[in-house]
Amino acid sequence: MTHGMAKVTSAPPVAIERTIVLVGMMGAGKSAVGRQLAQRLKLPFYDADHEIERAADCSIAEIFRQYGEAYFRAGERRVIARLLEEGPCVLATGGGAFMDPETRAMMKDRTLTVWLNAEFDVLWERVSRRSHRPLLKTEDPKGTLRQLMTDRYPVYAEADVTVLSDRAPKEETAERVLHAVADHLESQPQ
Repeated sequence: MTHGMAKVTSAPPVAIERTIVLVGMMGAGKSAVGRQLAQRLKLPFYDADHEIERAADCSIAEIFRQYGEAYFRAGERRVIARLLEEGPCVLATGGGAFMDPETRAMMKDRTLTVWLNAEFDVLWERVSRRSHRPLLKTEDPKGTLRQLMTDRYPVYAEADVTVLSDRAPKEETAERVLHAVADHLESQPQ
């Protein structure tokens, strides 16, 4: 079920026993919404990209430049596995994390995955403000972003829950996520 445009007032009480992992494209708001969500659920928040940079003691752009994407994805998988051992938390992942079959299988097995689904214009507006996105350092960054969306959206659709990430404030998107998670948990067999 996709949660989107309805104005949300307050989230229902949700008992969270599994980590909530936010997946989606760069610029979808995973970190900003994740922080809000963790605050509301009184859970720790982790940003996988930040944790990877801390573990590697260098930036993601440097890892890509020096070692390539395959090396980065292997490190990302190890860091996410370690974070999932920490107990229930809210985890914002990088845009490519859910694309890795091993990482995706681990998340689907051990977490509740939430796809923050954003349209091209929203993503472009957000990612074009900053220049630290290694995958967009191309001759045609807009075309690259469109192609990434084409490639990734069918895989992101495998997430347990889909929530629209639009121009609404991050607090409102976090409320949407809470409602979507509550609906999902209520629909599961006991």
